[in-house]
Amino acid sequence: MAARRAPALHRGCQRADQYRVPDRLRLHVVQRCLRPDMRILMLVTTLSLLMAPGFAWSHAGHGHDAAQWIADPWTSALLLAAAGAYLLGWRRLRWEGNASRVLGRSRIWLFSGGMLVLGIALVSPLDSLADRSLCAHMTQHMLLMLAAPPLLVSGRPLLVWLWAFPLAGRRRIGQAWIGSGFHRTYAFMMRPLVVWTCASIALWLWHIPFAYDLALEHEYVHALEHLCFFATSLAFWTLTLAPYGKRQAGHGAALVMVATFAVHSGLLGALLTFARAPLYPVYAGGTFGLTALEDQQLAGLIMWVPAGAVYLGSMLSLFAGWLGGVHAYGDLADGARKPPV
Repeated sequence: MAARRAPALHRGCQRADQYRVPDRLRLHVVQRCLRPDMRILMLVTTLSLLMAPGFAWSHAGHGHDAAQWIADPWTSALLLAAAGAYLLGWRRLRWEGNASRVLGRSRIWLFSGGMLVLGIALVSPLDSLADRSLCAHMTQHMLLMLAAPPLLVSGRPLLVWLWAFPLAGRRRIGQAWIGSGFHRTYAFMMRPLVVWTCASIALWLWHIPFAYDLALEHEYVHALEHLCFFATSLAFWTLTLAPYGKRQAGHGAALVMVATFAVHSGLLGALLTFARAPLYPVYAGGTFGLTALEDQQLAGLIMWVPAGAVYLGSMLSLFAGWLGGVHAYGDLADGARKPPV
């Protein structure tokens, strides 16, 4: 009987001493319980070490001829803390039996993938190449806006980080959040029109030649540029993907958000592609054997075509969800109109 009940220990990862099983079997079951945690721990640790060299502040050494990895200890500590808190929150959810209901294994991989994309965008040699090539810089911006945010948002990081604290800590955080009034500010800032407007302003403002060149010349302005892109994109994809179940913007409103944003984002890409002269003096020398104008045209195509494909996929997904909701509502209405038998 004990041997048949032992596998339940692995499914729930409960304490082994609740079951009267032999010590050898108990050790084997406990080891099986730890394996998933160890795999996740190794994954998050590897990603953290990969991204340890830096985040948006890692732009020192502009103008270097060779691509390089750039280190920043403060960012390393921040990334390690974020990864560790996510792992701790997931372990607590799993221990209390809420992991499968709140956070599936796929969301952990999505979050890890988002962290990996951040590492590629901000730590890899792509970051130093962005100082010399407009197309490399545009690729970096697309990763910060269209790749990392939806992956991270899908991992439900806010919920998991909250569960990194014990019950008393979660209650204090909730009381402080409500008592300070920040929840009202957050609710206002997460309105679809506000999010769309902020994301649009950030996109066009930082691609004005003066602001663009200023960001490349000053480290902290460059960090602010990346922060604007990343923060507004996190809010944008939170509304679009609705990872926490409660959709603040309906499928129709989210579809309009994505479609209109795709239009003016594609317009900016087209302007860069068909411009007859280079718009950014900082890239006047060209790179990779391309002239400054050819480099700018390639950057415009990156913003226009791959980004457009991402927006198109999002619109198709939202449209399918919208149709599914309409059909479900129609079936419910038809059932309500049928006379009782």
